[in-house]
Amino acid sequence: MRDVYVTVNHQSSEPPGNDGWRTLLAHTAANALHDSRARYDPPKCDEDTRVEVIRELTNWIEDRESPQRLLCMTGAAGSGKSALQQTMAEICSKSNILGSAYFFAAADSTRNTTSSLVATIAYQLGRGNPGLKEYIGSAIEEDELIISRSLLSQLTALICDPVRLLHGAGKLDLGSFRYAILIDGLDECQGEDNQAEILLAVKECLLNTDLPFRIFIASRPEWAIRHALRSGGELNELAYHIQLSDQYDATADIRRYLWRRLHDLGLRSSDPRAQSPGWFTQEHIEQFVVAASGQFIYAATVIRYLSERRSSPMDKLKIVLTWTPVNSQSARPFEQLDLL
Repeated sequence: MRDVYVTVNHQSSEPPGNDGWRTLLAHTAANALHDSRARYDPPKCDEDTRVEVIRELTNWIEDRESPQRLLCMTGAAGSGKSALQQTMAEICSKSNILGSAYFFAAADSTRNTTSSLVATIAYQLGRGNPGLKEYIGSAIEEDELIISRSLLSQLTALICDPVRLLHGAGKLDLGSFRYAILIDGLDECQGEDNQAEILLAVKECLLNTDLPFRIFIASRPEWAIRHALRSGGELNELAYHIQLSDQYDATADIRRYLWRRLHDLGLRSSDPRAQSPGWFTQEHIEQFVVAASGQFIYAATVIRYLSERRSSPMDKLKIVLTWTPVNSQSARPFEQLDLL
């Protein structure tokens, strides 16, 4: 009897791009996501606060016909930029238009450089679109070093080209595509040159007219973004610029925030004195408003300090009031934060 040999070809049952997608995952920054565990209970705008600026941001991001597809919001430390970004990320997520959100943080080594930025944006875009996920993974399989290349090369290969290919193949419904890209804390990315590279890559790639993206970037007014937005700068005519500290007075919002939080804190307290409606007064609130000088971070830090469970908020309120200036001339909110 003759021996019979059968050759069996083992073919991978994995969809195209899966190996590349796994490589992408290894380079993402989970902590940078708007709903990451590392950012649990992130700052966001209280109900009935920052109403005007949220309305302006929402109108801009939902107006897909507007020619200015980049919005840059600048503001001083503590002016509420991250809270606004978080609020907008949640609004966009509920509206099914959030493509990605990336929150830089200077103290977190996984999200204080550019190394994970594009991979994390691409991950979020691909996770919500299986066709795009395949194209992104395949792009990495074709060039395994793409994630180590320049930001412009990464954006082109992992985001812009896959979107174009998917659209060209008739597999991309622009009407349902999640087009909003949010980047918070540009100034917390290490190195001014790196910050400038991000802005240039966004301009050269994501703002191309054949792509559907609308990008919202928030930053302190540091050199890179000031240079780009100045008269004659590369983003001057392309970006819609909101100067948070100059255009929006947060005083009324801070007042509402303090009243609501102090009221809730008293209701939750085990100290009978704090449960009384008069445990804080309007005069106390006005003193805090003056001390805050328009900086939400001051008000939020006061509430966080008063909320510590080890002692009564009534006793802590007395302590904070002894440190708090009573007129705007002596208000130095960041010195007061150091005391807290």
